[in-house]
Amino acid sequence: MNKISFFFIPLVLISLNACSGNPATAGANANSRKEALELSSDGKVVHLGQDIFRELVWDYKKNASNWVFEGDIPVIVDFYADWCRPCRALAPTMDELAAEYKGKIRIYKINTDENKELSGLMGISSIPALLFVPKSGKPSFSLGALPKDRLKTMIDESLLLQKKQ
Repeated sequence: MNKISFFFIPLVLISLNACSGNPATAGANANSRKEALELSSDGKVVHLGQDIFRELVWDYKKNASNWVFEGDIPVIVDFYADWCRPCRALAPTMDELAAEYKGKIRIYKINTDENKELSGLMGISSIPALLFVPKSGKPSFSLGALPKDRLKTMIDESLLLQKKQ
């Protein structure tokens, strides 16, 4: 029994430490519309709550039956959870894309555990889930942690409307 405790306790402590405070999902938290727009204009991925989502992406309470985009440039909304390994693996790529496409698109993150109403409304049943929102037209979803080159193609073709030659 003592040998089991000797191995089990450090394993539990390591596991707890690995699940807390993940720098890969620690982006800029926005507490207001203005702050979110400033941070995203600087090429940063911005964490939103559902209230700011309603101001910047889609006010689902005001326009429940149809999609009305509230933004000024295309966005990607990354639905994630801190405990999700594929979500954590995708986070650095999203940071790179936010910097690379600075001024052309905005990238937001929504924690599904903290925003259950929005996640349920959007039908999020698997994460990571990426919502691609063009400036005009209907949004589309992509599930899973896609490679950067595939994400760039999707951004170019569906958000920026640039066809590859």
